[in-house]
Amino acid sequence: MRLFKEANMIQKRTKIRELLRMKPEGQSLTVMGWVRTFRNNQFIALNDGSTNTNLQVVAPLGVFDETLLKRITTSASLKIEGSLVPSSGKGQAMELVATSIEVLGDSDPEKYPLQPKKHSLEFLREIAHLRFRTNTFGSVFRVRHSLAFAIHQFFNERGFVYLHTPVITASDAEGAGEMFRVTTLPFDNPPRNEDGSVNFREDFFGRATNLTVSGQLEGELGATAFGEIYTFGPTFRAENSNTTRHLAEFWMIEPEMAFYDLEDNMNLAESFIKYIIGYAMEHNREDLEFLAQRLQEEEKALPQDKRSEWTLLEKLEFVLKNDFERITYTEAIDILLQSPAYKKKKFQYDVKWGIDMQSEHERYLVEKHFRKPVIVTNYPKEIKAFYMRQDDNGKTVAAMDILAPGIGEIVGGSQREERMDKLTARMREMHIPEEELYWYLDTRRFGTVPHAGFGLGFERMVQFVTGMGNIRDVIPFPRTPKSAEF
Repeated sequence: MRLFKEANMIQKRTKIRELLRMKPEGQSLTVMGWVRTFRNNQFIALNDGSTNTNLQVVAPLGVFDETLLKRITTSASLKIEGSLVPSSGKGQAMELVATSIEVLGDSDPEKYPLQPKKHSLEFLREIAHLRFRTNTFGSVFRVRHSLAFAIHQFFNERGFVYLHTPVITASDAEGAGEMFRVTTLPFDNPPRNEDGSVNFREDFFGRATNLTVSGQLEGELGATAFGEIYTFGPTFRAENSNTTRHLAEFWMIEPEMAFYDLEDNMNLAESFIKYIIGYAMEHNREDLEFLAQRLQEEEKALPQDKRSEWTLLEKLEFVLKNDFERITYTEAIDILLQSPAYKKKKFQYDVKWGIDMQSEHERYLVEKHFRKPVIVTNYPKEIKAFYMRQDDNGKTVAAMDILAPGIGEIVGGSQREERMDKLTARMREMHIPEEELYWYLDTRRFGTVPHAGFGLGFERMVQFVTGMGNIRDVIPFPRTPKSAEF
């Protein structure tokens, strides 16, 4: 029993975030964290990751052994007991006067790469395993946590079932072909068929498999049983894109809803985005204020016309308080064709009906023309996936994309094609074998219903809320071409 008590003693601590909300009245407390700075052999700035605000700990002169004080270096971890009192110094309302200091883990200040100074984001990407310890990434990942929690809360409040769709799959939901192969076959000498092709019958699953690009098709199976489901998990694209907007491994939220049409789908997506932003605004105000300040400092180096017209918090407040603009793809193309940017040949990519709009086109609509998030609907069927419901005109589909300031497309969705004849005809047009998706077609054979869904790229959402310019800075361990550290 004594061992059990000792094993749990280490948890008798107060997190700094909670401590900073207290009224300092000399109460005895235990804190644990990492040293940010140690000044004058007396003042320790301690941080435990619960907030960017450091706790000032005072080590009274003459109380602690010199050998112990020499071990209090940047990033050393400490357990400190002391009294919480009002602070007479500037910059903090309270401080902890230490009565006991224990070094839990030493840190060699000569070798520790994060010194108490400003580091570039590029440098921090090179030491991504340590960048969580900076204020910027502390804020980013606390906001990421809140957004993830809010996602589950949003759907749970509305009676959705959380469905875990497979990471390893035999289908390519998007028809993109840019997939990571999953195999146990030897790379140097795989078994082959008579025609020279790889014989996947001898592979682990007995067929060709890959990492999922989307949980949507499996999600539709759940929606046609439970009514409303959502998935939230990792997806993978073997797309050789070295940009600030693409990752090879990223997280997706994909709700699928039976008895929904395109209008219902748009309404849900807009409510969803506002809900999770609102949650972060309420629960991570300090982090967002820090990130807003950081963004303003970063933009001072940019030309005036490249700077944001709103602060980060103003942008988020605006999204919460205003309805998203809703236009058709045809209307969007007309706006672009009439735009000064098009007439002055400022677009890198051409504009005409039928194109898959590029990020520059999407951002023009959002940032220059409407100056708010935009939902674009009814895209040409030729640039969209086989499962999207065809409009009566035969040219467009009941698709919708939500475009956000700063990053372009953040949500892609559609009403799904519930009519068996239309769906199979489209699959044949796109050379998608019906026999491989028999299970998907069964949802149309046995009690088909109007249904819809969308996908939201979680990292792009985190980018939007935090104001970070590079998607690699909003995921803990980015997976990109030629990069798979840790």
